[in-house]
Amino acid sequence: MRELIIACSEPSLPEQEARRLRAVLRDRLRRPLVEPLTLPAPTNSPLRKACSLVTDDLRQPRSAAWLARCVGVSERTLAQLFRTEFGMTYLQWRTGVRVFHAMVLLAEGASVSEMGRQCGWATTSAFIDAFSRTMGQTPGTYRIGPGG
Repeated sequence: MRELIIACSEPSLPEQEARRLRAVLRDRLRRPLVEPLTLPAPTNSPLRKACSLVTDDLRQPRSAAWLARCVGVSERTLAQLFRTEFGMTYLQWRTGVRVFHAMVLLAEGASVSEMGRQCGWATTSAFIDAFSRTMGQTPGTYRIGPGG
């Protein structure tokens, strides 16, 4: 797109070529940029197991200490694995996973309070707060989408 814009602004561009470039640019602008929303997949075996333990039951508040014991590494090693693989802490990753799953439930029509419970928040207000901080909008606004 950047190159098309630069090419379209060239002063000596013949009119026929300019029309073709503008047509391509319009086509590209009309095409929505939709990328699949995915969670990063860990490559490290203990981290894969830790992530699986958390995602298998988001209702359970899994501490980093508990996860480290379950996968046979120290808490410090587990923290380093999260930093290395995901560039974030365990708690940041877990919040992201919970919000991701909430977004899936939103798309399926679940209520905000049910989403909060299924994704492990103790209260609906705690869920709305975490979702809003992560996504920049409340779950209800997110569900409505652009244009209301």
